[in-house]
Amino acid sequence: MENTVDNRIPDINELVPEIPEVAGALAKATMNGSVPPATISLSYLRAGQIVGNTYQVLRHSADLRKAGESEERIASVATWWDAPFFTDAERAALALTEAMFQPNTRGDERVTDDLFAEVSQHYDQKALSTLTVVLGSAGFWMNIAQILKPPPVGGW
Repeated sequence: MENTVDNRIPDINELVPEIPEVAGALAKATMNGSVPPATISLSYLRAGQIVGNTYQVLRHSADLRKAGESEERIASVATWWDAPFFTDAERAALALTEAMFQPNTRGDERVTDDLFAEVSQHYDQKALSTLTVVLGSAGFWMNIAQILKPPPVGGW
């Protein structure tokens, strides 16, 4: 299948040369070893599904495949709450992802005390802080991908 979509801005790195530095800092912060890489990729994938960003969905599905994840796990991220393929810790991370990226009813708290307590049962403070950065990073990259519209296959 031929890709006919062009980036709206061909090279953001040329125009904003600090982007690679930001990318490196985010990668260092999120890949500090406190959260399994698969959990990070599952969260990025779910965020992309919720927001409806094909680039992010394909990119993180490919990352999961490269890491040896099964097609069942990758496909079931969209319905993680009733799929038998995820650990309790992964479910907690995916619930946190849902809370941050699903549309919110005005006045409702996104991360309730109950959700925070659930996630805290599976992740220590460093890991929970890292998950927070993962979700912030997902939002950062999601905004760039939504605005610039990179080709769905391939990347920058």
